[in-house]
Amino acid sequence: MQMRFPAFFWPVFIGCKLAFRAQAPSGIANMTQISERFLVQAHLDAKQPKALSPEEQAHYRAEIAAELKKQDAVMVAHYYCDPVIQALAEETGGCVADSLEMARFSNNHPASTVLVAGVRFMGETAKILNPEKRVFMPTLEATCSLDVGCPVDEFSAFCDQHPERTVVVYANTSAAVKARADWVVTSGCALEIVESLMDNGEKIIWAPDKHLGRYIQRETGADMLLWDGACIVHEEFKSKQLEDMKALYPEAAILVHPESPEAVIELADVVGSTSQMIAAAQRLPNKMFIVATDRGIFYKMQQLCPDKVFIEAPTAGNGAACRSCAHCPWMAMNTLERTLQCLREGSNEIFVEPALIPNAVRPLQRMLDFTQAARLRQAGNA
Repeated sequence: MQMRFPAFFWPVFIGCKLAFRAQAPSGIANMTQISERFLVQAHLDAKQPKALSPEEQAHYRAEIAAELKKQDAVMVAHYYCDPVIQALAEETGGCVADSLEMARFSNNHPASTVLVAGVRFMGETAKILNPEKRVFMPTLEATCSLDVGCPVDEFSAFCDQHPERTVVVYANTSAAVKARADWVVTSGCALEIVESLMDNGEKIIWAPDKHLGRYIQRETGADMLLWDGACIVHEEFKSKQLEDMKALYPEAAILVHPESPEAVIELADVVGSTSQMIAAAQRLPNKMFIVATDRGIFYKMQQLCPDKVFIEAPTAGNGAACRSCAHCPWMAMNTLERTLQCLREGSNEIFVEPALIPNAVRPLQRMLDFTQAARLRQAGNA
């Protein structure tokens, strides 16, 4: 019999497990991680719908396109969504992008309604930047281990202990955590922003991804206090298995997302955000790539580089319980069926507490302004 838990259980479960790991002996913590994966995967497997036939997919896509047009809505999708969702966003005049460009596109597009295919913090970000627009998601259960692993009360208390430090948070956080921050960053702009802050003599609190934080710290030399969070997908990439795969494909270049563990990052030919990895796949002469990030990115890579081969980096070492660690199970919840249901019923609308918006929009706007200025400088030097 399959174990099932109510939806509200999972954010609480994932958030609480981090506190336990911090205090438990390493052997117990490792055993706990394995059992956690069984529980989470069993629940999320039950949430995945049956595969659709090509005819059913075509029907849903046509119906969704009509609803988007009727409702003056635009669809934005993350690179980690399933290929059919990414294709739908593109063919209906929306965009497929990383979280930074999703935010920028939602902010600049004239549509009165935004449909966000991704995880919850992405929908919240769209709403914070566009409080006058209606923002919907195919499901509100699509969360992120980084988001729920950084509860605002605990994080605020941590920040209060270090009032002299500038608070920089990753985009993969709740609206409440963003409202507590001085800066919001994505993996595509984090290095440049932290380097700029360091040049101004600022010391930093970083949350929530410890692997990305350590990477930034190593690259910049910044004085950073790190929150102890991790992505359940990227943390599963293993250096030993990656070395073995490289031995099988010595001509392949290795692309690694900086949310991965340090030992994996050290093997990379290119470390970067999703957009930066896609650009590297286009730029490098290699015909084969081993990619350490969510396999949803292969849709865009293969679209832009049809003559190249992309291989999933290995995940989950011997005995690990995860069966599909190279694909975020929450991203997989963004389906055609849920998308159409959301549009027809007006369900799964994103709301952000109005009192949070002024404080949450400030660090987001700083990021957008910083990256726009960097673009203009780069264009001027071109």
